[in-house]
Amino acid sequence: MLETVISKVNALRSWLEQNNYDAIIIPHEDEYLGEYIPKHNERLHWLTGFTGSAGAAVISRDSAAMFVDGRYTVQVKSQVPSDLFEYCHLIDFPPVEWIKAKLSANSRIAFDPKMHSNSWYESTSNELAAKFQLVEVTENPIDALWSDRPAAIESSAYLMSTQAAGTSSVEKRLEVAKTISDNDAKCAVISSLDSICWLLNVRGTDVSRLPVLLSQAIIFDNGQVEFFIDQSRLPENFSDHVGEGVNVFAPTEFESRLQALENQKVMIDPSTSNAWLKLTLDKVSASIVPALDPCALPKAIKNPAELSGMKSSHIKDGVAMVKFLSWLDKQVEQSVSHTEATLADRLQQFREEEPSLVDLSFDTISATGGNAAMCHYNHKNQEHPAALQYDSLYLVDSGGQYHDGTTDITRTIAIGKPSAEMTKQFTLVLKGHISVAQARFPKGTCGYQIDTLARHHLWAEGYDYDHGTGHGVGHFLSVHEGPQSISKKQINVPLEAGMILSNEPGYYKADAYGIRIENLETVVEQESSGDFPVLTFESLTRCPIDTRCIDVTLLTQVELAWLNDYHQKVWSDLNTLVDGETKDWLRNATQPVTHS
Repeated sequence: MLETVISKVNALRSWLEQNNYDAIIIPHEDEYLGEYIPKHNERLHWLTGFTGSAGAAVISRDSAAMFVDGRYTVQVKSQVPSDLFEYCHLIDFPPVEWIKAKLSANSRIAFDPKMHSNSWYESTSNELAAKFQLVEVTENPIDALWSDRPAAIESSAYLMSTQAAGTSSVEKRLEVAKTISDNDAKCAVISSLDSICWLLNVRGTDVSRLPVLLSQAIIFDNGQVEFFIDQSRLPENFSDHVGEGVNVFAPTEFESRLQALENQKVMIDPSTSNAWLKLTLDKVSASIVPALDPCALPKAIKNPAELSGMKSSHIKDGVAMVKFLSWLDKQVEQSVSHTEATLADRLQQFREEEPSLVDLSFDTISATGGNAAMCHYNHKNQEHPAALQYDSLYLVDSGGQYHDGTTDITRTIAIGKPSAEMTKQFTLVLKGHISVAQARFPKGTCGYQIDTLARHHLWAEGYDYDHGTGHGVGHFLSVHEGPQSISKKQINVPLEAGMILSNEPGYYKADAYGIRIENLETVVEQESSGDFPVLTFESLTRCPIDTRCIDVTLLTQVELAWLNDYHQKVWSDLNTLVDGETKDWLRNATQPVTHS
């Protein structure tokens, strides 16, 4: 491993010298800037061995650094050789700060503008302008060095019926067109793959775990769309499916169609569009209108058909989860030893019993003992996945992509008898989860205002967790969807009825154990006795929370009532869909909990 990474870094350094550059920035992202990227675009992984979904590297002629956020601070040490790379926190000490601290004045810093967002490019250009030269490259050097690069997957488009999507593509395009007009723009370039698929009511399997088609789109203020994809990938009835006004172009025509926007006002989302896009439009004197992706908000607010599909998918997913958890308890009872890999595979097999499953929604996090302290641990990155650790906790974070919805659930399971410390920490996390689930708040409330509810029980004891409390989730789309979120980060997007978010507080003790409890919640409006209706959350996830991990004395009567009510809903929705030992297990797992 080390020798392979050394040879790749040395090859990149030779490229730097040949082209008179002093350093190059290699992000995890590809030209679509998505979290999940196809294997043929995993450039950071090819170079460093890092498999996380967020990170970057800087390679200079005589040094190198690897940047990851709090989810990967443990993982990076096992994947990226410390002999070559300095480890840095992606947020606290990002690449631009490292460059300013480590490189000499007038250094030439190479970057591929297709791999960085426009907002990154503008801020980084300003920060480095005084002492350094930020130089765009037209050909990514890794693409030339990557001799065994896998071929791109180009799947056939799957057409979602209007009944399943809830709104026709024509209606969606007219709604988005109005947003473009309201911004006094001629058109908007849509870069996010899930936005394009939502807009046209299509899906694909080009990217593992993300049901999208690798493509680009431009939508105009009259609702017409230029869709850049190989025509052969679209079924014959595509035109009838989307209605009039969608013109298909080859991907190679994208640049020329951008150039045709000369002197026009063009909306782009600085955070989801790459720097190459803006630089190309600048060359034809297009006037850039920076604004949120006009598909993002209507996509986030699910219509009744989408909400119905999401509820259905969570019941199906709940069946798979209780089959797995009842099976797991039986295996532990019989002292049958399993590894993290066999457990993840078994859970996937239970999900695959459902015919509407298309894919997992992300790689299953199956972690025992200290491995669970790595928030985004992946057993596939280990030489030998760990065997289940007894008298401890097992964390499984998983989900499915179904034709009618996307799921994401985390359960932390008692294996044998967890310690008193583990049960206390689990209960503090559960109290935070319940606080969010029970929150009632006025319209206009943003996710960062909710985040404190999830943390305050942990904070009171001097603990915290280094990740957000909740992310948006798409409808048979990305398991991580914006613009809504629940986190410390001040994102001024009010939560609205119809939005779906995760509720996943946690606690992680390095090298010892990890705890996370995650349900998906939909925002709903409720009448109140006050001056205005309030918003609250309704849990979509249907799976018991392991009561063996709870110190009941730390729960209030209100918290106990929430837990028992939730478990009654789980039992009501699932008990007729399972039988035998699984049904017996479910009955026991959903029994009311009381103070002694």
